[in-house]
Amino acid sequence: MVKPVIAIVGRPNVGKSTIFNRIVGERISIVEDIPGVTRDRIYSSGEWLTHDFNLIDTGGIDIGDEPFLEQIRQQAEIAIDEADVIIFLTNGREGVTAADEEVAKILYKSKKPVVLAVNKIDNPEMRDQIYDFYSLGFGEPIPISGSHGLGLGDLLDEAAKHFPKDKSVEYGEDVIKFSLIGRPNVGKSSLVNAILGEERVIVSNIAGTTRDAVDSPYTYDGGKYVIIDTAGIRKKGKVYESTEKYSVLRALRAIERSDVVLVVINAEEGIIEQDKKIAGYAHEAGRAVVIVVNKWDAVEKDEKTMKELERKIREHFLFLSYAPIVFLSAKTKKRVHTLLPMINIASENHSMRVETSILNDVIMDAVAMNPTPTDNGRRLRIYYTTQVAVKPPTFVVFVNEPELLHFSYERFLENRIREAFGFEGTPIKIYARERK
Repeated sequence: MVKPVIAIVGRPNVGKSTIFNRIVGERISIVEDIPGVTRDRIYSSGEWLTHDFNLIDTGGIDIGDEPFLEQIRQQAEIAIDEADVIIFLTNGREGVTAADEEVAKILYKSKKPVVLAVNKIDNPEMRDQIYDFYSLGFGEPIPISGSHGLGLGDLLDEAAKHFPKDKSVEYGEDVIKFSLIGRPNVGKSSLVNAILGEERVIVSNIAGTTRDAVDSPYTYDGGKYVIIDTAGIRKKGKVYESTEKYSVLRALRAIERSDVVLVVINAEEGIIEQDKKIAGYAHEAGRAVVIVVNKWDAVEKDEKTMKELERKIREHFLFLSYAPIVFLSAKTKKRVHTLLPMINIASENHSMRVETSILNDVIMDAVAMNPTPTDNGRRLRIYYTTQVAVKPPTFVVFVNEPELLHFSYERFLENRIREAFGFEGTPIKIYARERK
């Protein structure tokens, strides 16, 4: 299922980031702090009642040295292009400003559903201050307080009324869906063409459910695949070319629908922060990952070049230690044939289920090798472990006190599970639960 997207739009200093953190804060607080993941949170997930959605904080979209009103316009346009529903945020203490009216003009043209919220209404006595905002022309303003968390339920109720119905294209369980993500100009489109051109067994081109995406189903060597390819940026212009964060917004929608994500890197340019940022979203979404080093033909090489670049990739992508690395050239099609076998392995491991008795033998052997930690005289006791889900493989460890399972020991258990069962190409999740 493709999640609807809400964008929070408004002039500076109305509290966009505060509202963003209020809505997704619980999820952010439980995200594990893994070295190497860049924590840029302009885009995150939230949930309200039965609805899951993605949320964009335009306050985090830095345009650079553009004039003040131009920055507002450009940030709003990026969000509008991606969003299904827009929250137009204003400041109740300051009333309607000229900048609010400029944002309103932009939103009129978007033809997207707009929910008007008046922030900083911290107590009932301030509610009279919302009436001026009717003049903006977006219906009844919803009073909220980001600092106190008031009114957010009403706001999300109203936003959810405008969520589009899910129209995802459904594929069989035997179909492996994979997407290519990465910053612009790493060769994603060329690689898609190299894969499809080499196999020559395209079934059809189906318009995907994500904006600007195309699904390309095809078969090869008895396997069924779908490439989820973002078709590029519709609007050409300085704002989209200069804002690398825009590629993160594109990548998220493709990641959601994928079983396996190919993180594509440009071998000529090496690794930059944007690569790590985009890869971090794939990891946190729990998708299987293959790192693809493209344009390998353009690099001057000796017998040490590949090992040296692999070392650098491992150093920068510590959180993707499980992901295999494939070196290839989409342009010359050299080594492209090595990609599909690796996708198959990652997909198979992403769906792997381990027998409980064998799993517990591995865990007990691990505990015997490295006894559980103690904290203030209390020792962690592990009673048994079971796998509760796949895609990604998820394990629950039943213990005496969950808080005693520290991150370092959890990582030790993960390493032992990987040594025993492989799980190459897929993240695995481990949760501690108290045995009742």
